[in-house]
Amino acid sequence: MSLDICVPVYNEGENIISLLDALKEKVRLEFRLLVIYDMEEDNTLPVLRPVMEQYPFPIHLIRNQYGRGVANAIRTGMDHVEEDCWLVTMADLSDEPSTISLMYQKMQEGYDMVAGSRYMRGGKKHGGPFLKSLFSRCAGWGMHILVGIPIHDLSNAFKMYRTEVSRRIPLESDDGFELCTELALKTYLAGYRLTEVATEWYDRTAGESNFKMWKWLPKYLKWCLYAMQYKWLRKRPDYHCIYHEHI
Repeated sequence: MSLDICVPVYNEGENIISLLDALKEKVRLEFRLLVIYDMEEDNTLPVLRPVMEQYPFPIHLIRNQYGRGVANAIRTGMDHVEEDCWLVTMADLSDEPSTISLMYQKMQEGYDMVAGSRYMRGGKKHGGPFLKSLFSRCAGWGMHILVGIPIHDLSNAFKMYRTEVSRRIPLESDDGFELCTELALKTYLAGYRLTEVATEWYDRTAGESNFKMWKWLPKYLKWCLYAMQYKWLRKRPDYHCIYHEHI
């Protein structure tokens, strides 16, 4: 089993070297790093290109092929994944890199998706706007209680997927981080095995956040309602042809 780490970037020149150093120091397994950018003018590129050969893991720069935005960047990364598993993490080091090895261990145990969870026992969230934190906590616990998804942190993009499974899930989101919520819920509804490990999350200290809460909130709610519809009515998802019975 092996791993690709997908990092969508948008003007992360202030953060990218710190991310590379943290991955080098804290991730105790072999991986490839896929950095997905929207435009050649992105200030991440002139910082990253001169140092790419200095790190012990391969670094690939990939132009977003679906149009600007984090959802399209993640979809582009998915298209270029070659390893058995892949992960989304942010360039601003909001996600704790040492958690990646723990997530990978769970994948080796046979799980199809592993979430880095801020809201399970042992997880922590440091900083961030109050309303954003309240919403993400309520969404995670709400879906855990209402539809039974075995994770408590649904909105966090910091998740690892089995490549062959994620490629069977039809995705509709094309704008923001709600794509990761859609992918997690659809993976669960299709009967695949999900779990979580505790992680810590830190609000960014450099650069500007690309999270637009009020714009994306209705899109998160859309996928929560979607999951409730199929779980409560005991319907198989539209993509029932790939349905796997829960073990």
